[in-house]
Amino acid sequence: MTFPRPPGSKSPAAPARSGNGGTWGRAQAKPTVEERLAHPGLAVRMAAAQILADVIHAGHSVDERFTGEQVHQKLTNLDARDRSLVRSIVTVSMRRLGTLRKSIGQFLERGMPRKSGMLEWILIVGAAQILFLDIPDHAAVDLAVRGTRTDPQSSPFASLANAVLRNIARARDQLLADSDPLRDDTPSWLAARWRANYGEERAAAIAAANRREPTLDLTVKSDAQGWAAKLDGLVLPTGSIRLRTHDAVGDLEGYADGEWWVQDASAALPARLLHAQPGERIADLCAAPGGKTSELIAAGADVVAVDRSAERLKRLSVNLARLRYTADIKVADVLAFEAAPFDAILLDAPCTSTGTIRRHPDVAWAKKISDLAPLAHLQAQLLDKALRLLKPGGRLVYCTCSLEPEEGEHQIAALFRRNPDVLRMPITAVEIGGLAECLTPEGDLRSLPFHLAHDEPRLAGMDGFFAARLIRRQ
Repeated sequence: MTFPRPPGSKSPAAPARSGNGGTWGRAQAKPTVEERLAHPGLAVRMAAAQILADVIHAGHSVDERFTGEQVHQKLTNLDARDRSLVRSIVTVSMRRLGTLRKSIGQFLERGMPRKSGMLEWILIVGAAQILFLDIPDHAAVDLAVRGTRTDPQSSPFASLANAVLRNIARARDQLLADSDPLRDDTPSWLAARWRANYGEERAAAIAAANRREPTLDLTVKSDAQGWAAKLDGLVLPTGSIRLRTHDAVGDLEGYADGEWWVQDASAALPARLLHAQPGERIADLCAAPGGKTSELIAAGADVVAVDRSAERLKRLSVNLARLRYTADIKVADVLAFEAAPFDAILLDAPCTSTGTIRRHPDVAWAKKISDLAPLAHLQAQLLDKALRLLKPGGRLVYCTCSLEPEEGEHQIAALFRRNPDVLRMPITAVEIGGLAECLTPEGDLRSLPFHLAHDEPRLAGMDGFFAARLIRRQ
């Protein structure tokens, strides 16, 4: 395959014989992969394509490919601005993956070619820029075509990539008009479950909320109204602050001084439902990254923070240090953890996280229905263990950031069937800012992504959460 010459370059001269009878030279060598990637902007697009492939095919989360020990190697030579662009491309590609695949498919008469390497992900990155990002169409197309030529398997399809993306650019308005949140941008197994569990109307509202950019919510140590004024935010009925700004978190007033921490409004509710009292000894099980631990400390409790992941507990320690809080941090599997009985326990159990798709769109495409049963089994074990660690008369708040009843309502119903020593302490609307729509008939918390409405759509919504408050009989 030949490669196009840069615009304005001259035709290569005829090969010349060296004067000493040596080998024939060549005026234009075939560019290496490194040379091709040196084209401005191309390394960013190829990093985004590779991360998308890793998330879908290798089970990585988007967050771990950008931070921590598993950060993707293609990001290491990019500056902060380029990394930010990679993240933007990856995030919108995950949020609108169904629409992107559908749009690409309309212009592939025979479907995605077999053994085409990175072609699908290069096309998704290109289409995401054309449909959803403020990037010129010609730049998105050109970089995608160049990207195919860096991969031996996708290189034969450079002309195909060019044609598909140009067609998408021409059909942009119709493609967007035909895109449906529930049908296109929600995996079919999740869409079917949400229809069955919540009805067509609420399922559609969940899917629509998941397509919106998430809000930035803060929990403050004190003076919510004052900090809302300083940070251009509003105080929500639940007590959290929701910001209008898009500035980097670390640049905001109060961050370095540890006056607040980032925490979705719904994620802030479970710890508050525990009504921690000064001097109480409270366990936060599955504690990382520490937002709920911080709330319990702020209430005056002596907190034991337990998590099996040492890496995640490092993040918790860093967060607590910035806030000038201290906790007794334990690296342990909760099922094997032993301690003297606690006055109260918060159990934020591992789950499918389908309530956080608005904030972590990769969850929708990385999770599978087969993940549900083993997680539900683990949750039941953790519930039983938490009750054994609780004093008679002690309080337990169980929560998950899942929309699936098996990880919420069904867990509590099953717990009552197998353990007569547990009572429910119903949650009231007053405790959650008057959001009665977030309460189940039994008195448990069930927030959905379209709850917490606002006149400005970008300031509306919250993560989907379930929480139940329980008491161990005396």
